[in-house]
Amino acid sequence: MFLNPPPGVINATAAPMSRQGAVLIALALLAPFLLYFGTVRSIVSVWNSSETFAHGYVILPISLWLVWRRRENFSLYPPKPWPPALLLLAVLGVGWLAAQLGEVQVVSQYMFVAMFPVAALALFGPRLAGSLTFPLLFLLFAVPFGEIFVAPLIQFTADFTVWAVRATGIPVLRSGTRFELPTGSWSVVEACSGVRYLISSITLGCLYAYLTYRSTARRALFIGLAMVVPVIANGLRAYMIVMIGHLSGMALATGVDHIIYGWLFFGLVMFIMFWIGSFWREDNAPVPATAATAAGTKPAPVLPGAMPRRLPAMVAGVLLVCGFWPALALVGERANDNPAPVRLADVAVTSPEARDFADWKPFYMEPDARFHRAYQEGSLPVSLTVLYYRNQNPEKSLISSMNRLSGYQDAWHEVESTGRSETVAGTPVTVHEGILRVPQGAIMVWAFKWVGGHYTGSDYVGKLWQAANKAMLRGDDGAAVMLAVPYDNDKERARAALHRFLAEQGQAIDGALKATRGR
Repeated sequence: MFLNPPPGVINATAAPMSRQGAVLIALALLAPFLLYFGTVRSIVSVWNSSETFAHGYVILPISLWLVWRRRENFSLYPPKPWPPALLLLAVLGVGWLAAQLGEVQVVSQYMFVAMFPVAALALFGPRLAGSLTFPLLFLLFAVPFGEIFVAPLIQFTADFTVWAVRATGIPVLRSGTRFELPTGSWSVVEACSGVRYLISSITLGCLYAYLTYRSTARRALFIGLAMVVPVIANGLRAYMIVMIGHLSGMALATGVDHIIYGWLFFGLVMFIMFWIGSFWREDNAPVPATAATAAGTKPAPVLPGAMPRRLPAMVAGVLLVCGFWPALALVGERANDNPAPVRLADVAVTSPEARDFADWKPFYMEPDARFHRAYQEGSLPVSLTVLYYRNQNPEKSLISSMNRLSGYQDAWHEVESTGRSETVAGTPVTVHEGILRVPQGAIMVWAFKWVGGHYTGSDYVGKLWQAANKAMLRGDDGAAVMLAVPYDNDKERARAALHRFLAEQGQAIDGALKATRGR
């Protein structure tokens, strides 16, 4: 058999696919949208609620257009179902189920979207699916991923802006991501992080590199630039906005024009990057000739297409493998659901109660139950906060990128953080230590999590414990525990008070959490 038949030879295997075969493949590729409708809805919900990911709506049309540009491949490489791909599809199903158990929405979304390229591999075979690698993998850009980069991008933007302003000769007083110039105050918040520019740049950069270049080296280089350039450009954008505000006496670049300047600058940067990249474009180079066209003849006519022999069985296999995991998840969800309302048990702290010393509240999703009280521990008061969660979902989750000690718009802002090894009820735990400030003062906070009877300071370990508990049908109860103490720049004194309180009251906290879970 020849992929490109010599002149005058009719290759029936290279004929267009039959209508019945096309319908079966369309059915297999459309079914996951219904089988995983909850995951689809979670993706679209993020597209609707965040401008950062609004581009998700155009990813599927672009992917289909890219496949259409390579439609001749369906004749050159006729579909040959490939059974080993079903094993990979099952692995993705396991990953999706584990992410559902652990309430890791972005992982379940990636597992779902990755099913389409793998299903195409199962239905088309390695040669045809391999020739459509980029159009199929481009679908992964539909997943709204990138929130994890917000915090480091905010920190980089604040560092860069303060450094650039000081290099200009203007004095700056900085506190975390907030800083003051002689003319006014500034704060680097989520909208200033540049994550929107970064995600847009990477998406456009990958598409441009695929369409414009053919060599892997040039594509990789341009994609690398698409990752680095927007981060640096966002730092320059923030610096210019601060300087415009400073030089105008805070009359300009402080309201809506702040955002307008940002997008205009980003558009200019992207235009320049694409313009420079066009000098090395390869899309205008002649396409390598096939055997038939090299001989100076037109391809021979083809016979009407026929359905690949194993296609119906492969379509059935794809549907069965894809449908098994949502059915299993539905059974587990019903078994893990606990309809009993949360009644948080009293924490039997032996230290005397004290007057609360701060109006700080953690920036967490609303829990099912909340406990907050201050106690006297030696010469310092210590506050205890417990946030308890049950029957978690994306809008009510213990472990989420949305949960922080302070919000970006809060009066309190975290200026320093580290990990510290401590012991809770006999269990070693690495607690998160954060210093939070307002103009009137500061507090030190120790935070850790309790997930189904296990203590951890790691979000990743916490998610694993949550998934394991739900897999064993033990529910998803969990809690965030936070201790706070006034902070006067004496870390050892503050740590000593927190350590003593945790050592003395750890058993009381543990008992209250276990009692609440048992109710």
